[in-house]
Amino acid sequence: MGTRDRMLDAAAHVMRTRGLARATTKEIAKESGFSEAALYKHFRDKTDLFLAVLQERVPGNLRAMLTDLPDRAGRGELRTALEEVAGVAIEFYAETFPMGASLFSEPALLAAHREALRDRGIGPQAIREALAAYLSAEQRAGALKPDVDPESAAALLLGACFQNAFLTHFTDTPNPTPTDLVRTLLDPLTT
Repeated sequence: MGTRDRMLDAAAHVMRTRGLARATTKEIAKESGFSEAALYKHFRDKTDLFLAVLQERVPGNLRAMLTDLPDRAGRGELRTALEEVAGVAIEFYAETFPMGASLFSEPALLAAHREALRDRGIGPQAIREALAAYLSAEQRAGALKPDVDPESAAALLLGACFQNAFLTHFTDTPNPTPTDLVRTLLDPLTT
């Protein structure tokens, strides 16, 4: 395993167990067996590390899936595509919730993290925007009613997925399945 991979594995472990707010680059470097200086040769900052963990160490890359989704519009079953999205979103949020939740307890760190994402032109809103773009394309193809707001529909589905993931960590009660979520959302929206 290469240096960068060992660093990413260490970062994923530390971020999962301590949360992003408490995961220091010093601790990540120590966990990986390398110096902080070596860490900074591969990653610009902790945000860079976090983004790499999200893209390379979290199962089911939600952002990549949603980037490719608009190309599927009008070709295939909307319900099936959204069930795939919901399944990956629940898995993604369940995996990343413990990492990112700690950011909200540190206002200065949260502000710095927001700024770093803004500087990179990315952020969690990109997931909703990508899903809304797909739903807009499906609407143009006639799969959704003309009066449906794709942005709101995307927010409703992803919000339900996020809550599902949160409750997975917080309670032991069963959650709705991706199929249940999509059916309940889509039935009143489709033509």
